[in-house]
Amino acid sequence: MTASTALHPAERDLLQEAFHTFDQAAHTLQQSYATLTDRIEQMDLELSQSNDALRKQLHENEAMRAHLSGILDSLTTGVLVLDEQGQITRVNTAATRLLGRDEASLRSRTADVVLADLRLTVSEQPQRHGDYVVTISERSLEASAAHPSGRLILIHDVTQMCQLEERLQRQHRLVAMGEMVGRIAHEIRNPLGSIELFASMLRRDLQEQPSILGYAEQISQAVHGLDRLLTNLLIYTQPERSSRRWQAIEPLVLDALTLAAHAITKTPVDIRLDLDPRIPMIWCNEGQFKQVVLNLILNAIQAMPAGGVLTLKLEATDDHSLGVPAVCFTIADNGPGIDPAHLSRIFDPFFTTKDEGTGLGLAIVHAIVDAHRGRIDVQSRRGAGTTFTILLPHPMDNPAAQENTQTWSGVQEQLSHDAHAVTTVDVMEERAHE
Repeated sequence: MTASTALHPAERDLLQEAFHTFDQAAHTLQQSYATLTDRIEQMDLELSQSNDALRKQLHENEAMRAHLSGILDSLTTGVLVLDEQGQITRVNTAATRLLGRDEASLRSRTADVVLADLRLTVSEQPQRHGDYVVTISERSLEASAAHPSGRLILIHDVTQMCQLEERLQRQHRLVAMGEMVGRIAHEIRNPLGSIELFASMLRRDLQEQPSILGYAEQISQAVHGLDRLLTNLLIYTQPERSSRRWQAIEPLVLDALTLAAHAITKTPVDIRLDLDPRIPMIWCNEGQFKQVVLNLILNAIQAMPAGGVLTLKLEATDDHSLGVPAVCFTIADNGPGIDPAHLSRIFDPFFTTKDEGTGLGLAIVHAIVDAHRGRIDVQSRRGAGTTFTILLPHPMDNPAAQENTQTWSGVQEQLSHDAHAVTTVDVMEERAHE
């Protein structure tokens, strides 16, 4: 080593100290880097855990939102959610169904305006809207205690309740009228027998006086007419509740159509049968149920003097209002319909809108269906026709279907053939139909 490159001992010590300090600084920096790396890894782990927790919370919130939305849409009560300005922010499915409007036409509108357009008011009194009867109430929507954040409009469907109340009132009314009619019928029948006896004696004694004999025969005919009326009254007040068994429905309906041939051939009516082949039989009294079907057929034909479509349909139903499995039998026409003011009275005895009607036809139908532990309802709109719906108990021990050799086409061909042969139908008269 030359003198020029030789370091002074002090410089060498300073350089060594500098290297030593640099080594310490590098080591410290390395430790800091390792600590920072560990901290970053820890923060990544914590961030990942936070993200997982947030995603779980969001998923739970979304599930809860969907659950609450499902609950809201599953309610049979219509719900309108309003903000503080009274504008609709949320509508459930029941509200769109009861109001007859889609969600888009309701949202962002003021509830007061919507109800006014539909001619509805917030009231506990039943209000008819289309096919429904509703009551409307209002509740405050509170986000927290004493801090309202809007309102709720609740639309309650009370249609079935009103129908049940109407049926109950009708039942009470019919029972009371039936008791009165029954007493009157029995009281009239006793002297009627005496009148018929004396009329027959007069006919016997006046055989040689034809000019006077006609009066006695007219008395006898009038007595027979009164007797038929009294028999109808007694059927209404005391329908037979026994002798029910499994009856093949198709022959029963076809027999009723055959008996109605005298009316069918006078009117251009298109008759449509829709009998579910899975329900070949019903549990009934054959004669009585045939009277029910016949009465409703004649009633429908008389409602369509210019012609129309008569539909007879039998199908299964999920309606359990009878407390047992049931089937649904409907008879529908497309006539002018029934005046809404008359709907609640059409099953009342002696109520009729026909000039020659006695008003007993539908009363007897109601009594027979009631004796079968069934129920009959009517739906009608002016200009849209009338549908009578009969629910009948259908026990589960229904026998297997039997092959039916009678066909509708064969009977239809016979209708015009039998039109003049069928002049009487048991007890019920054509003019007795409502």
